[in-house]
This record gives sequence, structure tokens and C-alpha cells, in this order.
Amino acid sequence: MKSILKLITGITIAIVFLYTKANAQGCVAIRSTGGLCTMDEHPDSANADAGSWLFNSNNRYFRSYKHFVGTQEQKQRIALGTNVINHSYTQDLTLTRIFNNRWSFAVNVPVIDNSRSSLYEHGNKERLSTHSFGLGDIRLTAYAWLLNPAKARKGNIQVGLGLKLATGNYNYQDYFYHTAANDARTLGPVDQSIQLGDGGTGITTELNTYYNFTHKFGLYGSFYYLISPREQNGVSTARGGVPSTKAVANGSDIMSVPDQVMIRGGASYGISKFDFSAGVRYECLPVHDLVGGSNGFRRPGYIISAEPGVTYRLKSLSVYAFVPVALKRDRTQSVPDKLTTQQTGTYTQGDAAFADYAINIGITYRFK
Repeated sequence: MKSILKLITGITIAIVFLYTKANAQGCVAIRSTGGLCTMDEHPDSANADAGSWLFNSNNRYFRSYKHFVGTQEQKQRIALGTNVINHSYTQDLTLTRIFNNRWSFAVNVPVIDNSRSSLYEHGNKERLSTHSFGLGDIRLTAYAWLLNPAKARKGNIQVGLGLKLATGNYNYQDYFYHTAANDARTLGPVDQSIQLGDGGTGITTELNTYYNFTHKFGLYGSFYYLISPREQNGVSTARGGVPSTKAVANGSDIMSVPDQVMIRGGASYGISKFDFSAGVRYECLPVHDLVGGSNGFRRPGYIISAEPGVTYRLKSLSVYAFVPVALKRDRTQSVPDKLTTQQTGTYTQGDAAFADYAINIGITYRFK
């Protein structure tokens, strides 16, 4: 029974919840960086037998509107009405095949609906919006437990290796109004933060672990890294116009394909059919990639969040809600920023808009 419960813990939560797509909260365009994890060993969890399937539907929403340069919030942007406002909604559908108590394989398909309103993208005359909707970047991942769940009764370590495919449209276009006349519009690529994909095929690496001190109380941790070998995707950042001389000089006229990082840790406690968790979440879009170049436009930075959550479990169905709340937001200096600093002799660092929190609500269902 305990080995079955460990299988449930690992497969249902570490694979499905960690596998659900969870974008970072704002213009720092982190995609597919894992989702939710509580790492419990609740006796009422469903029996995830070998040969069964798990289906997860995760809904994520956030509104980014607060601008940061480094860790300094640009409060005047909201006061002046010049801030950018992003609304991001993602419906993630994940199907997991459980082969045995050590191996499984998951497919994640995201459907994305984004909007972005601003003044500067539309001639600074009126706040107008651009939108994107469609399929995101699909992920395929194989998972394996390093320890035999039948013997590792209190804790285990899971590794995952997969591919992030370039299925999402990374050149999604909408209309920009560069003059006061709304009929003078230009069709161009929307901002990188609301593109459906990044245009690169990446390698995903994961490490998930848990340890249960008692039947109700345990700890969990996870690490995710997306390796993106492609340096740039060829999409212009000029929104249908001509790139500026400065953008061409520092290389920010073309969108970058960045790496992505996610680290999580926390504790969970079970009461009856409820599992409550409290953790810390770190999401990062690094300045430099592990493989390939790092030139092109990106908004690097990181978010540290407190992540409370609750899960309600039935026999074959789990319903959950997680709300990561931002504690620290940092828009770091990008490669183009550094090049401009070298070229002009004046320190340059761009900004990015972040959200205060994100909302994750979803279900997990087991079937044969």
C-alpha cells in the first residue's frame, strides 16, 4: 500500500502538477517552467496503477502592471498612466501515461489567450491593446524515480528529461496605431511577452524530490531548467515598423530565445481529504544561456514568490488552487543593455512589468 501511495505522490503531484505550464508573472517572458507540487502521502489518494492514465487541466491567470528596473519599482508609471498592462490566461492540458511504479511519460498542450495595452506602442496618443490567442509550445517529457518506490517508503528523487517543441506561433501579429488617426494602423509582431511561443526547440531537465516525516506532514522540492540552443528566432521587435538605430546597434531588434529556470520548495500537511501546502517559488529568465548565444531582445529577471495552496482529493479526482504571491521582483540587465552601456558609456538597464500574484486552479483525474 505504501508503495502505491508513493506512486500516487510522485506521479499525480510531482509529474502532473509540476508539469503544468506556469508562466512568470509579467513581461519577463518565462514559459513552461513547471507548476504545482504539494508532495503528500494522503491515504485517500487515488490508486494510480501501472498502465493507467492521468489527465490534468490547469487554468492560470495573472495581470502584470507594475514596472521594475532592477528591484526598484517605477511607481510613477502607474501614476502617469504610462504603464503596460498584460492580461495572461493559459489553459494547460496534460496527459500522463504511467508504465510502472518508476517510469511515466507526459504530454502537455497549452492554449493561450493574452492581451497587452499600452501607450508607447501606439504613438503615445491613446491606450490601445494587442492580442494573441492559440496553441502554445507543446512539451514531451519522460520521468523516472531513482529509488525503488517499494523500498523508498518515506522519500524519493525523480528525474525528467524532455523536449519543448516550437509549436506555438512566435510571430503572432496584430495591429499597432502609430499615429493619432486610428485608421493609420500597422500590422506587426506583438510584444515578446504575449507571443504564443519562443520559436526554439529546447531540452527540458527536471529534478523533483520529497520526504514525508509522518503520514500527514512532508517536504518537497523541485528544479527545472529549459535549455534553448537557438539564439534568436528572426522576429522583429519593431511592431511592424523600422527598428531604431539603437536597437540594431545593440542587437535588440530581433527577439531572443532564452533559457528558463524554476526552483521550488516547501511543506505540506494533510487534514481529512484536504492537503494544505506552503512554499517558496523562484522563476528566472537568465541573462545568458547555457548553450548557444544570448544576443537578441529579452527581458531577463527573476521573481521570488510565496506559494500557498490547497488540494481536495476524491477517489479518482483532485481539485486544487495555488496562488503564488510575489515577494521580490528583479529586472536584470540584458545583453543589449550591456552593449549599450559599453557603446555610450552610460549605464543602461531596461524595465519590465510584473504581477502581484497569479491564480492557478485545476483538476487531476485518473482513469484506465
